[in-house]
Amino acid sequence: MNEEPAVRAAVQAYFDALYDCDVEGFRRVFHPACRLYTVGEDGAVATIDYEPYLARVAGRPSPASRGDARDDEILALTVTGPAMAHARVRDCYQPRRFVNELTLLKVEDAWRIVAKVYCTLA
Repeated sequence: MNEEPAVRAAVQAYFDALYDCDVEGFRRVFHPACRLYTVGEDGAVATIDYEPYLARVAGRPSPASRGDARDDEILALTVTGPAMAHARVRDCYQPRRFVNELTLLKVEDAWRIVAKVYCTLA
């Protein structure tokens, strides 16, 4: 079975949740064991667990509420097997723009993000 359309739909759900700061939307697309990784200002790897990330999202105005233009795109997508996929995406939270590496697993017949590694574009 071709899983690419379902993976693309999961990534689109991520974009929609990000644009709307929709915590419930994130709960549908992120696995509860998900972790987020980036490099902090000090150059060290910083990790964020699922619930603190959702609290951060809930505590900020959404791009939709500010009238920001959408700027999200799948840059690359690979379905590695019947239960694993990877997406490189670009998105923004004005004024910052990001590239994210999303790892997805198919869990209980749904594609869920289990890891997000991101960096800010210059």
